[in-house]
Amino acid sequence: MRIAMIGGGYVGLVSGACFAEFGSDVAVVERDPKKLAALREGRIPIYEPGLDAIVAKNTETGRLTFGDDLSAAISGADAVFIAVGTPTRRGDGHADLTYVYAATEEIARSAKEGLLVVTKSTVPVGTGREVARILRETRPELTFDVASNPEFLREGNAIGDFMRPDRVIIGIDTSGPDEGERATRIMREVYRPLHLIEAPIVITDLETAELTKYAANAFLAMKVTFINEMADLCEKVGGNIHDVARGMGLDQRIGRRFLHPGPGYGGSCFPKDTRALTAIASDAGAPSRLVEATVAVNEDRKSRMAERIIAQAGGSVQGKTVGVLGLTFKPDTDDMREAASLPILAHLHDAGARIQAFDPEGMEPARALLPDGVIYCEDALEAATDADILVVLTEWNVFRAIDPDRLSNAMRGKAIADLRNIWNPATMRAAGFEYSSIGRI
Repeated sequence: MRIAMIGGGYVGLVSGACFAEFGSDVAVVERDPKKLAALREGRIPIYEPGLDAIVAKNTETGRLTFGDDLSAAISGADAVFIAVGTPTRRGDGHADLTYVYAATEEIARSAKEGLLVVTKSTVPVGTGREVARILRETRPELTFDVASNPEFLREGNAIGDFMRPDRVIIGIDTSGPDEGERATRIMREVYRPLHLIEAPIVITDLETAELTKYAANAFLAMKVTFINEMADLCEKVGGNIHDVARGMGLDQRIGRRFLHPGPGYGGSCFPKDTRALTAIASDAGAPSRLVEATVAVNEDRKSRMAERIIAQAGGSVQGKTVGVLGLTFKPDTDDMREAASLPILAHLHDAGARIQAFDPEGMEPARALLPDGVIYCEDALEAATDADILVVLTEWNVFRAIDPDRLSNAMRGKAIADLRNIWNPATMRAAGFEYSSIGRI
């Protein structure tokens, strides 16, 4: 198969590299000159475990190429995937589809007969129909097919998620003369290697595929928010949130995943997709009160976490040093989008704190997003040095291995606010720390 991937960002790069690993010839189109230059030089502009090796291998074989000429990329392609950004639109919470529609118009001007156009980006219900309309309007004589193929990639585990997915969702436009048979055939061929491992492939209509992506992410965001609220309740009544989560997760109807308390969800998907789903539902006349509440509770939680840190520091952080371990929204990524660290550290900075932080991968992207006064350290112990209070914001494994005695010797104070529950409370208190965590007494 020959595939054109429009967009060399997280979704486009991971998907393109993995399709090439499946054996397809993939041409990735990236218009950002700096990003394109990096990709051509073999430098991966994002941190994703295992991605550099797959990109290098398939670039060397010639199955994966990078360029900025869309017309050349789709020449001879069986399918073109649109994997451009769909950020939250300012003012109304909807996904901004400017880049999707611009790519569609450009594809239409260069497309060959029978091209399959696939939306890989997360897009609202109805986008596939609008893509088809734009294609018809731009090239009335063109025959084409449209499909929706939303991604379900977890940052930090994207390669495994693509290669061994829980499921593949494919929405097909059946309104054409062959009722989507050609599009279905191409998409099954694109994902043929997954048939060999019996990965579930769900073929449905455009609207259902588009909505499935939002529904899945919103449900997971609600699950995270629910366990956070239960953690707060545990602190009030003397329960242990990890035991509560285990007792819940052993119920197969609930499952264990996404039952880990913390300072609130973030990242490139949950915040954006929950906002978009509430806007979609409201416009459709079927408002989603549960998702609306999830968004509000999650935003409030981040502010309350900052106040919690201040309270543990004695009621004020004015002139005090706050050591911070972790900045990214989760471990094994350099993604700072909607990270809990952003509002929490901004709040502490405004309250007069001196902030010194370390993150294994996220410090460079954090510099443009955090207050200017934040000090970036070489390692975790440097971040803890002379700190009056130490705050854990991301559960990187490297932090779990820190020796408590070395930590105690480095710090000036003894307060630790572990917002990711990476350490054992008894161990940390035995080492002399005034230790607090989430949902554990």
